[in-house]
Order: sequence, then C-alpha cells, then structure tokens
Amino acid sequence: MEYVAALAGLAVVHLLAVASPGPSTVLVVQTAAVAGRRAGLLAAFAMMLGAVAWAAAALYGLQILFARFEWLYVAFRIGGALYLLYLAWMLLRHAGAPLPEADPSAGRGGAWQGFLKALLLQLSNPKVMVFMGSIFVSLLPAQMPSWMEATVLAIVAVNEFSWFALLTLLFSGETARAFYRRTKLWLDRFMGGALALLGLKLAFDR
Repeated sequence: MEYVAALAGLAVVHLLAVASPGPSTVLVVQTAAVAGRRAGLLAAFAMMLGAVAWAAAALYGLQILFARFEWLYVAFRIGGALYLLYLAWMLLRHAGAPLPEADPSAGRGGAWQGFLKALLLQLSNPKVMVFMGSIFVSLLPAQMPSWMEATVLAIVAVNEFSWFALLTLLFSGETARAFYRRTKLWLDRFMGGALALLGLKLAFDR
C-alpha cells in the first residue's frame, strides 16, 4: 500500500509539472499548428522519450556524476540554452512567412524534423533530470523493487505523451490552424520571445 501511495503521488506531481507552460509546450503547440497532427504526435512522442531518458538517468545516479563533474552539467545547461535561443531565432525570423497548408502525404520529412527538434529540446535540458531526481527523492522510498522502478518510468512516459498528445489534438484542428493563420506574426513573435527568455534563464539560472 505504501508503494501504491508513493506512485500515485508521483503521478500527480509529475503531471502537474508536465502541464506547466515551458519550452516543450511552446514547441509542441507550434509544431501541431504549423505541420499538423502527425507532426505534433511525433513531437509528443519525442518529448516522452527524452523525459523517460532523464527519468532513468535520475533513477540510476547520473545526478551524482553531474555533482562530481560540475563542468558536465554546465555544458549540458549552456548547450540547452543555445538550442532554445536558436529555436527562438528561427521562430522570430519566419514570423512573417505565411502558414503552409498541412499536407499529410507530403509532410513526412517535416514531421520527423519536428520529432528531432523536440527530442533535442528535451535532451538538452538537464534541469529535467534535476527536477525528476528531486521528486523521486521526495516521494519514493530509498530502496525500490525493480517493478517499482519500471512503473515510475511508465508513469513518466504516460504523463508526458498524454499531455503533449492532448495539446496536439487541440492545436492541430482546422479551427486552431485558422486562428494561427490570422495571428501567426504576433503568435510567432510571442513564442519566439518566450523561448528566448527561457533560454537565457536556463543559461544564467544555477
């Protein structure tokens, strides 16, 4: 019963964290609105893979490595910040371009490009692992059976994919695309500015 309560608490806290606005939300929403549902779902899947990788790293001690070799953590953090600034620049640069029509038969390359963008975004932010490690320490017992470790990773995977898939379904519909088409210039500027601020925060926040 203790294990079940711990896992339930983890599921709720992690889902609230996933649902909080951040660079992942911006990227998935923008991908779904611009490239369509398939691209958005692939981006959601990439976010899930990245989060599970960081969760596994937190479970199996990568934080200890980062604590011992601080330069490694700093390198990850600066790399992630630069990638966020690059995404922000691309959004701002193309804010005035018209929204292309979603073409499922011709958009496979673009969809996989969105997958790669999302995966790189998730893997380039070591703060995801630091957060995972903190909630694991707070909510989970120190000595866990192997089935519980597998359940923790499954919870992370389900939460991540479910939330970002929901965002994809909301923002890939024709109504959302029509709204995005009308307001693309200002939305892209807003999202680009938000990514730039998050990138700077990641770079300078210890």
